[in-house]
Amino acid sequence: MLPLILLIALAGACLAAPVSRLLGRAGGWGLALLPAGLFGMFLSFAPLIAGGGVAETHLPWAPSLGVELAFRLDGFSFLFALLITGIGTLVVVYAGAYLAEKSPGDRARFFTLILLFMTAMLGAVLSDNLLVFFMFWEATSILSFLLVGFDGKSPASRRSALQSLQVTVGGGLGLLCAIVLIGITLGSFSFSGAIGRTEELARSPWVALIVIGLLLGGFTKSAQFPFHFWLPNAMQAPTPASAYLHSATMVKLGIYLLARFEGFFAEVPGGRSILIGFAAATMLVAGVQALRAQGFKAALAYSTVASLGILVMLIGLDGPMASVATVGFILAHALYKAALFFCAGNAIHATGKSHLRQMGGLVRFLPLTAVAASLASLSMAGLPPFIGFISKEFLFEAQIQSSWDAVPVAIAVLVNAVMVGVAGVVSLRPFFLGHGKITEVKHGETVGLTLGPLLLSLLGLAISLEPEWVRDNVLNPAVLAIYGQPVEVKVELWHGLTPMLMLSLVVVAIGAVIVTFWRSIHTWLLALQPIDHYAAEIGYDALMRGLVGFAGRLTRFVQNGDLRRYLWLAAASAMGLCLFGAVRAGTVPRWPEFGRFDPATAAILLVGLAGGFAAARARSLLSALVAVGLVGLAVALVFLRNGAPDLALTQFSVEALIVVLLTAVLLVLPLAAPATRNRAERQHDILLSCCFAALVFLATADMLAGPAEGTVSAFYGAQSYVAAFGQNVVNVILVDFRGFDTLGETVVIGMSALMVWSLLKADPVPARDRPAAFILAATSRAFFALLLVAAVMILLRGHNQPGGGFVGGLVAALAFAMLALAGGVERARAALRLHPMVLVGLGMGLAVLSGVPGLLAHGSYLKHIWVEAHLLGLTIKQGTTLLFDLGVFAVVLGGVLAYLFGLQREAER
Repeated sequence: MLPLILLIALAGACLAAPVSRLLGRAGGWGLALLPAGLFGMFLSFAPLIAGGGVAETHLPWAPSLGVELAFRLDGFSFLFALLITGIGTLVVVYAGAYLAEKSPGDRARFFTLILLFMTAMLGAVLSDNLLVFFMFWEATSILSFLLVGFDGKSPASRRSALQSLQVTVGGGLGLLCAIVLIGITLGSFSFSGAIGRTEELARSPWVALIVIGLLLGGFTKSAQFPFHFWLPNAMQAPTPASAYLHSATMVKLGIYLLARFEGFFAEVPGGRSILIGFAAATMLVAGVQALRAQGFKAALAYSTVASLGILVMLIGLDGPMASVATVGFILAHALYKAALFFCAGNAIHATGKSHLRQMGGLVRFLPLTAVAASLASLSMAGLPPFIGFISKEFLFEAQIQSSWDAVPVAIAVLVNAVMVGVAGVVSLRPFFLGHGKITEVKHGETVGLTLGPLLLSLLGLAISLEPEWVRDNVLNPAVLAIYGQPVEVKVELWHGLTPMLMLSLVVVAIGAVIVTFWRSIHTWLLALQPIDHYAAEIGYDALMRGLVGFAGRLTRFVQNGDLRRYLWLAAASAMGLCLFGAVRAGTVPRWPEFGRFDPATAAILLVGLAGGFAAARARSLLSALVAVGLVGLAVALVFLRNGAPDLALTQFSVEALIVVLLTAVLLVLPLAAPATRNRAERQHDILLSCCFAALVFLATADMLAGPAEGTVSAFYGAQSYVAAFGQNVVNVILVDFRGFDTLGETVVIGMSALMVWSLLKADPVPARDRPAAFILAATSRAFFALLLVAAVMILLRGHNQPGGGFVGGLVAALAFAMLALAGGVERARAALRLHPMVLVGLGMGLAVLSGVPGLLAHGSYLKHIWVEAHLLGLTIKQGTTLLFDLGVFAVVLGGVLAYLFGLQREAER
């Protein structure tokens, strides 16, 4: 059922754009049914999870590599799944109201991204394979980048989005290294298996690198010092994204990772100390910056960084209460911080102002928002009877029971006092103080804007008053999942006069002082410019400038614009590597035993050799084009005479297309090629060319002298018809045995076509009379029809005779190229009817979907399905290979024509 949940989430995200456009401003309410439905599906697992059970699903993916689509739902992932889908429902509703004045396209784009992000988060917390987990982990980084940079016209948004991507993806590379080393050490990429074998993992010779990789991944994602700066800058994202990504879900994914490996860090000497040390630095830096913050969302962002530091400190502490406090704080923080971000968004949306000093007296205009902000702030301040008070009691109890000294306790008291101060400031100053600062608002409250903050803030109160269901079904199973043993979680508001209560009173007292003297403290800290000077962001910017500068210098050295120097370096490098290998191996080239002399082949090779010499000595581009064509023709004939008709057919098609493409280029270039080298330089080029030719000749001779290994080719030849019902072994290899490789190459062709079209696209050129050769103009239509018929025949016969989708696409492209050369691009475009990029998209989609029937029927993607039918006395056998070939055909046709049309348009302008 877990893969089904992810498929439903992915399908819903893909349909978000059309549904949003269909429903208009009510799109938020309609699309919220998706996360709400997923929330209900996860709730159905509650009895299993409450009993200590686990839901698992394992699907084969790449068994030989130890990779499988493994998903696992235990108590800890159950907590995250409920937060992701539950808060996700409110975020979608809120976004529909918050973005109501945006264009339908912007709303559709936001809904698509936020639901895709929800899917990626669910995939990450449900994954039980480390490689699959990493795939979803990186997806959250990419989608966060798109959401932070949602306003692409804003330089600040673009910079913040790029910064968040660079930091989190950079940490992701460290995580990937750790995952690979874990797989090497344990022989498996099982997530739960790695957690259960922490002692073995701690004895790994790669333990230091594993620790560093895990810390880099967790610290960058969860904004720990010195990577904390990206999170406050990411507040450039729309408020619904900030409430979802940067308080409730994505930033806690690093916490999720570190908490899962808490037992491993405990086994590593100094592991807990590292966590607590960085956490303490994060809490102190974030606490100071929260008091200095001027923006509403910025103050909340820095308090979030401090909260994430608290969670990392709890992971570093020992004892069962540390796990209890971690789980309780994750739940409490998600509820009150998402609510406060919603309230901040309402205030900013209503006033058009973002600084706290610019706001005041908003309770008159936003009464429900003021109530929600007050309730959420009381929970954030840790006052009873809210869940924030209970989570703070857990925090102090965990610190007191741990084996650590009083330093973490002191830091926690100070930082929690700052959070009390921030909670008071963000609730009192915008809504209840400063009457007269705001006399009118641009937007009032709506149900969509107030439902989320009110529900979350009231939920924080309800859970603390009636905790039984949440305690038994969520908190207890989550603690069991990360601690490994059952721990009784006491969700109570009164434990008597305890040390935890005394510490809470101290926190509240200091926080009250901060609220009272906030303006003075804020102004004094802002005046301390050295704090900015030593900020980690300064170091990040310096590093980025250094990398860009180094890349520029390296590019100017390597990419110096001299084509012949590029070729010289490439050829010299190849020669050097080959000679080095031969010397180290202590061998000399072998000489093959030649068979009988073949005059026809010798004549073909002489023609190719003559074409090569002619091309080298040509002073005219037209002469060089003809000479190079002779070389290609000779190569194709050699293929044909040596039993490779598929290669020969492809070579003929490529040569014909090159002639047409270069003809389009020659329309705007002078036919005479001016000399670019003096006599001495040309002699050097000749010498290098001869040396490289000799190297290739000797290497070829050595390979021909060795025994030919025919095991693989014999297997393909024997299995071609038996396993894939095809007599053309080459095509069967491409679409069946090596279908994944061909699919990847097809995707590369499609991406190349997209880049070419973006570089060469131009406004349509008005149709006009243009001179053309009489024979070409008179025969172009006939050639066009014949080539199209040939292309279709080559496509359809490819599985049993020479041909296939690739060469068929080349021949079809040649047909349109002839038409464009004779009558112009617009004439060819009119005959094509479809945009070349539409053709590429359709082809890629068809190639991808062709493997789905095999996945559904046999559990193996791209294992093709065959159907045999009897029609009019004929037996027709066809399979999904035709769909795959048809997709390749469309991608090749669209890609070649995108390049051709772009070139010819430039020539016609």
